Amino acid sequence: MLFAFAASGLIALGVVIAVLAFAGGSSNGGTTASDNPAVAAAMRSAGCTYKTIKPAPFKPNHLSMPTLTTKPNWNTFPPAGGVHYGNWAVWGFYDDPVNPRMVVHNEEHGGVVLWWGPQTPSSEVDKLREFYNSSPLSMVGTPIEPFEGNTLGSKVAITGWTGDPRKYFLKGYLGFAHVAVCPKFDEKAFTTFRDAFRGKGPEGIPESANQPGTGPGG
Repeated sequence: MLFAFAASGLIALGVVIAVLAFAGGSSNGGTTASDNPAVAAAMRSAGCTYKTIKPAPFKPNHLSMPTLTTKPNWNTFPPAGGVHYGNWAVWGFYDDPVNPRMVVHNEEHGGVVLWWGPQTPSSEVDKLREFYNSSPLSMVGTPIEPFEGNTLGSKVAITGWTGDPRKYFLKGYLGFAHVAVCPKFDEKAFTTFRDAFRGKGPEGIPESANQPGTGPGG
């Protein structure tokens, strides 16, 4: 009887593991997870607004955005996934705004992006810069000007795009866009977000390709 109970326990454990594996669940979000409870909790604690959403549909091979002035159909601000230009921005931290159409391509490659508005205090920008410098791989930092009627004002934001490369564009699958807008920088919340979503873009680009100072640029 003891052996029977032990065997049934092992079978139940195996079922749980199999279900988690099939769902893409993991302690850090995984590439197939739609959201991460730890990130949501950290962002709420920091007073941020946070959401995970499926990117708006777009065509593969950058056919939906042939130029750097093509009007996008993003469904988050700042953009956290979706249509983007054919070149991505050079990985780095910028003082002047980078065209967000390029930055979304960085997100597709697994990048996590730090954004701030035109009125964000320089002291907050300095904190974002320090955060970037502490671990710059697969990271971009850029101010964002008012865009399509949206603005960050004096706020800061962090975004990422995750997805399973094996499913990308199959049956409309585009992964998941993650965006948090915060009244100010919060190290714990931003670290939790970065560590959960960085390097998990839907295109499956290895992080070794996302070195600071590299990229095609414009």
